[in-house]
Amino acid sequence: MQRSPGKKLLLIAGLLVVAAVVFGLWRQHGRNDGGAVTAAAAKGASAGVPVTVATATRGEIDLSLKVIGRAEAYSTVNVRSRVDGQLESLAFTPGTHVKKGALLAKVDPRPLQAAYDEAMGNVARDQAQLVKAEADLARYQNMLGKGFVSRADFDLYKANLGVARAALESDRAAARAAKTQLDFTTIVAPFDGVTGAPLAYPGATLNADTTDIVVLNEVDPIRVAFSIPEDSLAAVRNSARRGTLPVHAKIPGDDGEPLTGELEFIDNAVDATTGTIVLKGRFANADGRLTPGQFAEVTLPTTRLLDAVSIPVVALQSSTEGTFVFVVKKNGIVEQRTITTGATSADRVVVDKGLQAGERVVTEGQMLLVDGARVRVDEG
Repeated sequence: MQRSPGKKLLLIAGLLVVAAVVFGLWRQHGRNDGGAVTAAAAKGASAGVPVTVATATRGEIDLSLKVIGRAEAYSTVNVRSRVDGQLESLAFTPGTHVKKGALLAKVDPRPLQAAYDEAMGNVARDQAQLVKAEADLARYQNMLGKGFVSRADFDLYKANLGVARAALESDRAAARAAKTQLDFTTIVAPFDGVTGAPLAYPGATLNADTTDIVVLNEVDPIRVAFSIPEDSLAAVRNSARRGTLPVHAKIPGDDGEPLTGELEFIDNAVDATTGTIVLKGRFANADGRLTPGQFAEVTLPTTRLLDAVSIPVVALQSSTEGTFVFVVKKNGIVEQRTITTGATSADRVVVDKGLQAGERVVTEGQMLLVDGARVRVDEG
């Protein structure tokens, strides 16, 4: 069935009216949602971006040199036997701490015990001969006074007494030497330290002062050796003249606080091939955090600035125009300010231009800020 042209026009007009109504409702709904979003954003902006700030300070600041160092034992000894013989036993657990005088090993003492016993026998014989010589001299001295013996016979007995005394002293010295050799069969730690792995085992034949038994390291205190450029040496020496120069060592992978020691050694020559000189710091190491051969990040003060403005390094930001910080004003609005920085010391940096002491700078939350933004301050 065909519709007339009039009816078709009426149908099209109706559809257009419906579409207009739907579009109007959709537009009104979108406007209402956008207003809600805008209101929420305004509310967030009025509350302020949460940040942490720090205050720029003026005063003395020590500039530091950061280098890589390596820990080394304060003392290292290759423990050896001082007598020939067979290793009888070991008395230490490898890798453990031992006290000074603690038994480390024992050499078979029987041959040296026999030598000592023989020496003591000679001493006893000489003592008996001395007693006889003294008695003979006393008897012949009495007979000499009565004229029963000649002066020559008396002088002979007097000489025999001297020989007996000398023989006794000689054998006593031999006995002391034998006793010393016997004592050397007991090997003890010369200082507090940590033992390494055994280098000889029971049953091995030891050669005096040649065969290593174990390496003993003294690790409390301990040293950290490091090298600095020769052009930094003058600054280090100037700092050392003010008193004990502290040295800080940070162990990679160790979450604890850096160790603090003191500069103990400056080498007597610069290495011509590298242009560096070796220094060593002395550290207490009762907790064993440092192990010989271990790397450490060393921080050494070099120069002291007497009147410098400084801020935490974490406050610095970079742009195409240079280094800047966000300065928090009293009204809670931040100002993006370009500054000129100087030397760095540990976690602080010197500000040469662009910032005054007492001004507050943002140290956390900078990524959410722009110049003129409002902030909510959490003092850090």
